[in-house]
Amino acid sequence: MDLNWLSAILLLLALAGCLYALGAALLAGRVARAAAPALATDAPRPSVTMLKPLCGSEPNLFENLDSFCRQTYAGPVQIVFGVQKTTDPAIGVVERLREVHPALRIDLVIDSRQHGSNRKVSNLINMSALIENDVIVLADSDMVVKPDYLERIVAELSVPGVGGVTCLYHGVPANRGVFAHLSALAIDVQFLPNVVMGTSLGLAKPCFGSTIAFTRAALAEIGGFETLRDDLADDYALGEALRNRGEGGHRVAIPNFSIGHTCVDTDLAGLWRHELRWNRTIRNVDPAGYAGSLVTHAFPLALIGALVPGALETAPAVAALALACRIILCIRLERVFGLEPHAYWLLPIRDILSFANFSWSFVSGAVTWKGHDYRVVADGTLIPEGNLSRDAEAPSV
Repeated sequence: MDLNWLSAILLLLALAGCLYALGAALLAGRVARAAAPALATDAPRPSVTMLKPLCGSEPNLFENLDSFCRQTYAGPVQIVFGVQKTTDPAIGVVERLREVHPALRIDLVIDSRQHGSNRKVSNLINMSALIENDVIVLADSDMVVKPDYLERIVAELSVPGVGGVTCLYHGVPANRGVFAHLSALAIDVQFLPNVVMGTSLGLAKPCFGSTIAFTRAALAEIGGFETLRDDLADDYALGEALRNRGEGGHRVAIPNFSIGHTCVDTDLAGLWRHELRWNRTIRNVDPAGYAGSLVTHAFPLALIGALVPGALETAPAVAALALACRIILCIRLERVFGLEPHAYWLLPIRDILSFANFSWSFVSGAVTWKGHDYRVVADGTLIPEGNLSRDAEAPSV
């Protein structure tokens, strides 16, 4: 059967994806060169509480958390760690941090109470009673930052009209294995350019678990973490709440730098599961935008367009162009954000895997998170597998 019409459609989409990649490469430079606010040298710094919800051990956990303990910030700093099991191996990591940083205020909350189906948010609710300072900085456990991170985040939050701060992030492979590098590539050549394009064109208003900074007063005003207890996309929901509070709303600022996300995958199954959760989260937050991101998969689209019966003669050239544009985009992002160079031969593998995961994300709403299986319902809330209604009690930790 002659499918040259399908080949033509796929190649047109691939060409649109090439333009998208080149546009993202151009806009990335503008984002990285954007002016950054700074606090006056002699101005007193507001006190800060950093919240770090933990769940189990993971590669590079001590190094990740230690980077938050080594901040050059001049104001008072408190770090609150939280776990939900007395046997959680992350407790030992926190105790080691206390030994290494005896002068730093480090608190640990061990509380098994479950307040909703989102276990991370339940952890945060349990931790929130220990918050003592004016500024709150929430960051995931797999992030790694530079010593000036806190200073720059607080400076962004001090800008009038800013109600919150979130951060771009890039991939940092935790090992030399191919799957950790594929995971880092997904962040650097799929996630990062999509955010650059979406925010630069005003099409997206993201908020990431890499960093969410806000004031203690703002948290109280939006009703605390309790309002997020059943949301899969709790980071996005928190950002929306921070934007919409008060009259006139507020802006969630994104600084001109990225921080590291440690990529720990050691096999294909683990890589597939966590990327599927990311994709289904994004699909739930912005279904139209997520469907439209089909064009960002230029190389797989062109490849399929070249393989269908009756493919156009230009199909191989378009596939080669698509791959070249992806390499150009990757190199550009590495330069403007100061990232480590990637193994470019992995890009075609990465793009095919990303397209497969993107396509499969439409099949169902099932996700696996920290070893627990959930289903996402239409309004974005999580239901543990086996529960028939949203009101069913989540399993205890």
